[in-house]
Amino acid sequence: MAVTKEKLFAGTENLLTLRDWVRFAVSSYRREHLFFGQGCDNAYDEAVYLILSVLNLPQEGPETFFDTRLTASEIESVKVALGRRIIERVPAAYITREAWLGSCRFYVDERVIVPRSYFAEIISGELMNWVADADSVVRVADVCTGGGSLAILLALAFPQAHVDAFDISVPALQVAQKNVEDYGLSDRVSLFESDVLSASPAKEELYDIIVSNPPYEPENLRKDLPEEFRHEPDNALFSGADGMDVIRKLLRQAAKKLKPNGLLLIEVGGLHDDLQAAFPQIEFNWLPTADESDCVCLLHATDLKNLEK
Repeated sequence: MAVTKEKLFAGTENLLTLRDWVRFAVSSYRREHLFFGQGCDNAYDEAVYLILSVLNLPQEGPETFFDTRLTASEIESVKVALGRRIIERVPAAYITREAWLGSCRFYVDERVIVPRSYFAEIISGELMNWVADADSVVRVADVCTGGGSLAILLALAFPQAHVDAFDISVPALQVAQKNVEDYGLSDRVSLFESDVLSASPAKEELYDIIVSNPPYEPENLRKDLPEEFRHEPDNALFSGADGMDVIRKLLRQAAKKLKPNGLLLIEVGGLHDDLQAAFPQIEFNWLPTADESDCVCLLHATDLKNLEK
């Protein structure tokens, strides 16, 4: 049975300092078995982040404020946030209206999936080993852009490039527009309502690089996902019976949208083996990641031509 507000905050009258409330949050998170993975990956880091955000305190050096006594109104604000997180299982990013990829902050709300992607490390890292000259990259696409975070990272990584960002969800593109404007990139990032690449510009506008973090969860996992995921848009998570509906469409469309020496990169979650089995004619290059998940594949335009065979 879900915990109630009365039960959650019973006996908290003597919690006065930031340290008190962080400790309370961590123990409550653990007791209620909250899920982490939509930003922070552990109870302590998320509790500190959420409470400091609610109190408009800097995230750097939180110990500076740990023994500060909170006012009555501050305690009430903390309770509201913790109630949403613990009782309603709302992801912290939706409560604070922000998410981070690397050092970049993005606005988020329930219209988009909480951004989390290995591309945050790959775009400025491993990808550059496959690009001879970053300044020569002039046309890039981000497919299933959601809130636009990867499109913005791509625009920052390739200063000479124009980025086309595609998503089937109009509400998601509204969030992406806000983020693009916040970064002052409206002249370099164009947004398109599109089923994968179907609404991309004219054929002559071929891409040097196409990046995608598409929905890839199989439908049968819907019932097993933590409650926190139920707050995210379904169409950003699930993609058919085996999770590969969007990926199949992307592979075939990208074959016609890449320059002859172009690159396609896709984050596929746990579909590494399934993807290779489904497309044995394609050579997938799996890029290393810091946690050794290695779930991002890179393909050359020439590899995709094998889809026609």
